Amino acid sequence: MKATEAKLLTFIKDSPQLVIPIYQRTYAWTDKQCKQLWRDILTVGDSQKVDGHFVGSVVYIKAGLYHVTDQPPLLVIDGQQRLTTVTLILEALALALGDEEPIDGFSAIKIRSKYLTNPLEDDDRWFKLRLSQTDDSSLRAIIKGLDQPADASLRITENFDLFQKQLADEAKSNGLERVCVGLSKLMIVDVALTRGQDNPQLIFESMNSTGKELSQADLIRNFILMGLDPEVQTRLYEQYWRPMELEFGQEAYGTLFDSFMRHFLTMRTGEIPREREVYEAFKAYSRASFDTEEGIDALVSDIREFAKYFCAIALGSEEDSALADVFRDLREYKIDVAYPFLLELYADYAAGTLTKPEFAEAARLVESYAFRRWVCSIPTNSMNKTFTTFMKGVDKTRYMESVRAQFLLLPSYRRFPSDQDFRQELQRRDLYNVRLRSYWLRKIENHGRKERVAVEEYTIEHILPQNPNLPSAWRDALGPDWKAVQDKLLHTLGNLTLTRYNSEYSDKPFAEKRDMPGGFHESPLRLNEGIGGLEAWDEATIRSRAEKLADQAVDVWALPVVSEQRLDELRPAKPETQSAYGLEDYENLSDPKLRELFETFSREVLALDQCATEEFKQHYIAYKAESGFVYVHPHAKWLRLRLNMPFSELDDPLERCRATGKGQLGDGDVELMVADLDEIPYAISMVTQSLERQLGDSTTG
Repeated sequence: MKATEAKLLTFIKDSPQLVIPIYQRTYAWTDKQCKQLWRDILTVGDSQKVDGHFVGSVVYIKAGLYHVTDQPPLLVIDGQQRLTTVTLILEALALALGDEEPIDGFSAIKIRSKYLTNPLEDDDRWFKLRLSQTDDSSLRAIIKGLDQPADASLRITENFDLFQKQLADEAKSNGLERVCVGLSKLMIVDVALTRGQDNPQLIFESMNSTGKELSQADLIRNFILMGLDPEVQTRLYEQYWRPMELEFGQEAYGTLFDSFMRHFLTMRTGEIPREREVYEAFKAYSRASFDTEEGIDALVSDIREFAKYFCAIALGSEEDSALADVFRDLREYKIDVAYPFLLELYADYAAGTLTKPEFAEAARLVESYAFRRWVCSIPTNSMNKTFTTFMKGVDKTRYMESVRAQFLLLPSYRRFPSDQDFRQELQRRDLYNVRLRSYWLRKIENHGRKERVAVEEYTIEHILPQNPNLPSAWRDALGPDWKAVQDKLLHTLGNLTLTRYNSEYSDKPFAEKRDMPGGFHESPLRLNEGIGGLEAWDEATIRSRAEKLADQAVDVWALPVVSEQRLDELRPAKPETQSAYGLEDYENLSDPKLRELFETFSREVLALDQCATEEFKQHYIAYKAESGFVYVHPHAKWLRLRLNMPFSELDDPLERCRATGKGQLGDGDVELMVADLDEIPYAISMVTQSLERQLGDSTTG
């Protein structure tokens, strides 16, 4: 490897041609990075004290020995974002200058002949910079002054337009001289690698380039393709990777491909990688595949197949209308944590292991599960792990029966809420001041309809108005406790509906809303069935309508159905927990004060969640969910607690805990002493963190 300092424009001029290999990411700089470079160019162009401005490095592979008359292109593995952006600026500057030459060397003809083209070359060699795929065709069109292709690169075209506008403004105010001066002062580190001697992948990973950070997907693509022979690179890219880029689309590929790879690895490994460690997890997962070319083929083919499924689910590319409806609802709800499970379901559907109706039912159960838990205010932080491990309990020889049973057998903190709990909580909670308000109204209105109502064309109506100063007609209808009724029921299920007459309804009395043209009496919506026949709108009618809609909702977000007999057969046997120890075996708990302290603590811990259990061991008492989350060792004057979580993750504002090594009193490296009843609330707040960490997803980065 050889590194030297160089002027960027000199480097471009002296290069035979700069080629971006197909395994590199596409051009990705946004408005933010482009404007920063533009500001740097103007700043250094104005300063007589600054001779150069460093903009990063350009790392490229040179072929080794070659003849002067036949210099091969340089393959750029780092620096394409800066090279592409400066090329766009130079072409925009050439257009702005025309016949002018503000400083020596900067006229349109000189810019194009030195930095944008190789004027004595033909065909592809005519262009100084060659990008890949869509980026290349868009850059070619700009440099040749042609119309953009149909699949134009958004980043290339948008950034070129940006620089044209910036140069037009600059020409009006200060002229273009400082732009030329600034460009001439840009400096890089010129890093040349020799094929066969340097390891481009290791060097690429170690680079921390300025500008837009490489995504995890960028790193993965480069890792797969960079070390292969060019012919194999081209075949794998064109056969597998390029179709994925096209299917995702330019915007979604940049924003969602990382997420897809994380879900793919979660499904394949059963472990959830941290968001910023997807690349490392992929390298570990794929290591065995790189022993043979066939192994690499199979790996990339697998990624490509699951990318199709992801695009169908997450990006709306599903062609089957029945499945497309299901996926649209999942996208609106944003149940991303279920994607590993859904991807495996889709693979089994594609393989014929699962029928289309079964696949649709399983996906609907995911939606019902998530919505019921939200309605019942069950913390959602355990769902990541739930769907990561869900398939481990599914018997694919009795696929859907097993999926239904698996949902019903989830433990308390992961439970599928019952019809009774769901119906009750749905009637009581605020359903208006939430992200999902259009979702649940649409779902109830269109359940079972073949001719769907376009809910987005309607607005949400409070039948009992929101106005805190209710008109007298409303106060009379609600009675002396009108304010309490309004506060309690305003945003609840029974009082919310859809209408196109929101402004006409306003705060009018109920009878007017009912009987006016377009009123509830004439409404074609199912949500409004029965309202037009009511004489009054008060607490009783609001609650009655809520009960009716809640009954409908139980069918919309349905509970899985499995016979009790079959559930008993599938229910895992509970491990025997017969303990040879009890409270009387802990000598220190014979002290009445310490005994009261322990019993109070025990009650508080067991009340944290239905899944919490108490287990007596020889020297300590363990409290477990999936595993132990806190261990209690009774001392003579205090309780010694050991929390099963890293000390570095604990929020301990009073600094009462201390770090301690593992190896005694169960797992964990956090210790806390409790000596008085007044200290229990704080101790419980520490224990809660350990429990929530275990039940939730502690793997996000």
